[in-house]
Amino acid sequence: MGNLTDDPELRFTPSGAAVVKFSVAMNRQRFDRQTSAWEDAGTDFHRVTAWNYLAQNCAETLKKGMRVVLVGELRQRHWTDEKTQEKRSAWEVTAQAVGPDLTFATAAVTKAATKGGQTPPDDPWATASKQRPAGAPAAGGYSDEPPF
Repeated sequence: MGNLTDDPELRFTPSGAAVVKFSVAMNRQRFDRQTSAWEDAGTDFHRVTAWNYLAQNCAETLKKGMRVVLVGELRQRHWTDEKTQEKRSAWEVTAQAVGPDLTFATAAVTKAATKGGQTPPDDPWATASKQRPAGAPAAGGYSDEPPF
């Protein structure tokens, strides 16, 4: 969880894939047992990258200052500064999911159009049968047959 430090920047690769980048500041706190109070323990900044539909939806939805919940792969990148020759590092996240933190805000969720301009159905299971197929194991049972 953290706050966006800038507006998301959306770009497209030469092959047409959408990619968005933005930064998130995460304030850390720790509990001081001597004072029985929480105290600030610093701020971490993470550069976030998201791809394809997630990238486009982030660019349309998120703005600087918004508090977000982020799920993704966290990695530390290392390099040598070309001018000073100092070793540098930064934490980066490749996002798998991003959403607003609803602790201090509300949000209205709308379904985004997918490839071909179609909007996903409200109930993706709407076409599923409510009857167990013939030969299917009873609830809690299993079968050696592959599920698909």
